Amino acid sequence: MTQDRRFGPSIEGDRVRFRLWAPTCDDISIELESGETERLEAEADGWKQALLRAGPGTRYRYRTGNTAFPDPASRLQRGGVHGWSVVCAPSEPIRQWSGRPWHEAVLYELHAGLCGGFDGVAKLLPKLAETGITAVELMPIAAFPGARNWGYDGVLPFAPVESYGSPQSLRALIARAHALGIMMFLDVVYNHFGPDGNYLALCAKDFFRDDKRTPWGAAIDFRNPTVQQFFSENAQYWIHEFGFDGLRFDAVHAIADNSWLADLAAELRRDAGGRHIHLVLENDDNDVSFLDDGFDAQWNDDIHHVLHVLLTGEHAGYYADFAQSSASKLARALKEGFVFQGEPSGSHHGQPRGTASGHLAPTSFVAFLQNHDQIGNRAFGERLTVLADPKALKAAIALLLLSPQIPLIFMGEEIGSRAPFLYFTDHDEKLARIVREGRRREFGKLVDVEGDLPDPNAVSSFEASNPFIDAPDRSAWSSYYRQLLALRHERLIPHLAGAKAIDAKAVGEKAVVARWRLGSEKTLVLACNLGNQAVLATFPGAAPCWGAIPDHTLPPYTTVAWILDT
Repeated sequence: MTQDRRFGPSIEGDRVRFRLWAPTCDDISIELESGETERLEAEADGWKQALLRAGPGTRYRYRTGNTAFPDPASRLQRGGVHGWSVVCAPSEPIRQWSGRPWHEAVLYELHAGLCGGFDGVAKLLPKLAETGITAVELMPIAAFPGARNWGYDGVLPFAPVESYGSPQSLRALIARAHALGIMMFLDVVYNHFGPDGNYLALCAKDFFRDDKRTPWGAAIDFRNPTVQQFFSENAQYWIHEFGFDGLRFDAVHAIADNSWLADLAAELRRDAGGRHIHLVLENDDNDVSFLDDGFDAQWNDDIHHVLHVLLTGEHAGYYADFAQSSASKLARALKEGFVFQGEPSGSHHGQPRGTASGHLAPTSFVAFLQNHDQIGNRAFGERLTVLADPKALKAAIALLLLSPQIPLIFMGEEIGSRAPFLYFTDHDEKLARIVREGRRREFGKLVDVEGDLPDPNAVSSFEASNPFIDAPDRSAWSSYYRQLLALRHERLIPHLAGAKAIDAKAVGEKAVVARWRLGSEKTLVLACNLGNQAVLATFPGAAPCWGAIPDHTLPPYTTVAWILDT
């Protein structure tokens, strides 16, 4: 790391230096579980510290007035987000594994809690490797209130949540993944803190802005260099102390003054030490500036939305933007990445959305048919296996896995899971009631009886979301994914670096043909028909490497792929 670590305790021989940034609170003490208490001494720029005889395993917390609270940079918690922080021994640097280049990524997004914690995910890895997965992306694991949560209510960004396992088991998971040739990614949330257990404002009001809000509360003040350093240290921590190969930055469009992310990307790459480090964004604004300045790729919601419309016929909410000329919009997403590149968007209240993206490589976009948001933010969490015709769905899967964009699979897709992925929490009753009522307001028009809406705080909502309990045709689905990914690894990935789009066009109401020049000068052609009527189009004379067509007719529910030498 190029900067001295400021946040969190540091071990100095038989003592521990405890540091806290508390610029707006003068009287703060540190308490050890053993009973020892000492007032923190003030330093420059709002920092306070104490040097105590202690070591790894020491439980501690801070106190101001009648309020005791954990270290905002706690590395480990005992007793939840209101409990004791624990001093952790420094970890050994990551050695041997240098990672994989980005164009080899086949991402698999999962929720660690639903897999049985970090140890459960480790047991899943051999099967994922056999399927053809090369990168596992964990939904957020930073400590959140309760034992079950999506992870976006995290309040202690450095502390892996207790219910998933210890930091040691997380490191073991990552080591196991690397041994199997699988990269590990982590979804990090730098746009807000959760509603329960965030004590930062108690000692550092300067951490937040009073002139801007986010959908989740006060905006974090990234104009402040110390705030920037808090999150920069967090990113470095996950990559260097645990060995994560990459980070996915949640909803950066909700970060006020997010220009600091470019500096963070440069810092992370500068300190990589020869490792492949990959940085991915979620940005609903379709702003490509970060892709031109240090980031590998961005989630492509546009390609998801248009494929969802074509597969389900839904056109409510943000799907309305993709309901007209859907095949042409799909063609644009395949050729240029984003559909909206400055055009007015209904989901943005008629304002322009996006910037030009056609100059970017196809690997600058992460494409998906499903993810945690697009399933779980539905009222009943339905997957495409229960919403779409299975023949059309299989054609869309082939398009996804054989496209040059980086594919992302959401846990359970590869076995044809029919289980919902519901929104779930483990809040106290007061907060649970607020969340429950908010969901009813949001989805009330979609349900006939109020009680029909799943209760996020009920254990049953968590249990029902296990994707491995309802997959009656798993063998057939697994075989299908393995075949497609084997073809991707054998025929596409070796030629993918340097790929550029040639053209793409609609050839029917639900059909497209797209072509790319691969880095090796080979040409990839994909023809996809998601409709129930055959379409006519001009196809290469060579035999396809996937699928079949009779007499230049693209049958219903069909994807065909060619890789040509010229």
